[in-house]
Amino acid sequence: MNAMTLLRTTALTTAFGLSTSALLAQSKPLNTTEAGAKIAAINMRAAIANTSEGKQAAAQMETEFLARRKELEDLNKKINDLQKRLTTGATTLSDEEKQRLTVEGQRLTRQLERRQNEFQEDLNDAQSDVIGRIGRKMVEVLGKYAPSKGYGAVLDNSSQSTPVMYASTDITEEVVKVYDQTYPVKNAAAAADGTAPKPVSKPSER
Repeated sequence: MNAMTLLRTTALTTAFGLSTSALLAQSKPLNTTEAGAKIAAINMRAAIANTSEGKQAAAQMETEFLARRKELEDLNKKINDLQKRLTTGATTLSDEEKQRLTVEGQRLTRQLERRQNEFQEDLNDAQSDVIGRIGRKMVEVLGKYAPSKGYGAVLDNSSQSTPVMYASTDITEEVVKVYDQTYPVKNAAAAADGTAPKPVSKPSER
């Protein structure tokens, strides 16, 4: 897998694909005698990602990691250029020049791998922070919304390991609306169209 493929697989559009089972486990079970017998389903991953706060956080992460992403792309290009020079100059370059280019390519490859690992670790941490922050509040919103609408249980259908075979209603969109009303973001308009204030970010110096 080359660097460009790795970058595509870590795109921030999948930032909210993490499991939400732990968040749901933190919520208190509903009293079915009080809430009623209706069963609803919610896609917690989609709910978190589609809140105004979630969209804003994704846009901010994209901006914050943009410089480091470009740094990785530049390193990958340098490595590819060295490989091309070695290939095209197989019969014209001196042995000393071939050795120099080979060593330089190995050095850049090690640097790229190290930066990729750092990038992925930091990205995972940033994503986890967002998932945890929004997810905890989402569970609180759901805990109030569900009984008020007469639902005795709400099942998460975003997990493939525990698929929901049937539920009377999907309340994902409704819960997102309630969440946005409960926790409005300062720049809701920017969050809705995928833009957000652009903080200054620096390439990795590690």
